Amino acid sequence: MEKNNTNKTKSTSGRLQLRTKACIFDLDGVVVDTARYHFMAWKRLTDDLGIKFTEKDNEHLKGVSRIASLDIILEIGGKKLSASEKEKLAALKNKWYLEYINRMTPEEILPGTLDFIDDLKSQNIKVALGSASKNTPLILEKLKLKDVFDAVADGNSVHKAKPDPEVFLKAAEMVGVEASRCVVFEDAYAGVEAALNAGMICIGIGEKEILKDAHMVIKGLSEMDLNKLSDLEKRLGNE
Repeated sequence: MEKNNTNKTKSTSGRLQLRTKACIFDLDGVVVDTARYHFMAWKRLTDDLGIKFTEKDNEHLKGVSRIASLDIILEIGGKKLSASEKEKLAALKNKWYLEYINRMTPEEILPGTLDFIDDLKSQNIKVALGSASKNTPLILEKLKLKDVFDAVADGNSVHKAKPDPEVFLKAAEMVGVEASRCVVFEDAYAGVEAALNAGMICIGIGEKEILKDAHMVIKGLSEMDLNKLSDLEKRLGNE
């Protein structure tokens, strides 16, 4: 697969003495921007329900399970539904979402992702995916990323939603690395909390005011390189 070289991360030659032995990436908003597809599907559903739903509202759904997201939306709209009705609506939303992500291409991989992963592999650092999404296998297939990660923990293999640390602990177990030597890349508040609950270093991707609990916040993986990871390790070691 051709690499996405836009805003290429700096390659670090030679070996660095890094304490980190595994990096775990969330999928949505870190490796690929599926947030817009989620918004399109939720907006379609909320329009049918007569609920006003904005992109700002959609921000609160990041890293949250499908049913929990629907609960938030129903609260916004002041509506109450039975468990069976919610299951049907969640399934309908997912049907529409799948229609959108079936059109995805490798060009939608976010800038810097593949270059940074290559740099990690050059240091024998394991790379894993930790996502709550049950659609992870399909997205990886569409992006041609199935063989890039050493392990994938997703909504099909774990049952507790973030901020529970289960998905990240599962990913660490799959690559055989203890939690304290893992670094998580997350774009959602719930995901940052999950990483911290797992006892892992967390690098937030997005807005500092939202991800303030992360050990470091960047705009995207295009800003990340091995030297920054080394500097973060040194800073945390001195605190």
